[in-house]
Amino acid sequence: MISEDQLDQYRVDSTLLRVIRDVSPTNDVRGIVVAWDDETVLIRKKNRRVVKLARGYVYQPYENERPPAFMLPQETITPDDLSDDAE
Repeated sequence: MISEDQLDQYRVDSTLLRVIRDVSPTNDVRGIVVAWDDETVLIRKKNRRVVKLARGYVYQPYENERPPAFMLPQETITPDDLSDDAE
């Protein structure tokens, strides 16, 4: 869970954040901290809509890369996996 001090620092600095909700990057929320309480954080998105999110999610500055632990597994294609359609 993100600390009060960290949230306050992000709010004061107007830091653009990435909120990682699951392993899919398309489900990330991008915005700035507006307010928070014991269980939730309000994030204002670029389109000025406000989203209420749980404090248990991962909050990080948007300029930082998404941690590999929160990425979808990347399957590598080996020559054995290729189909023999050319025959």
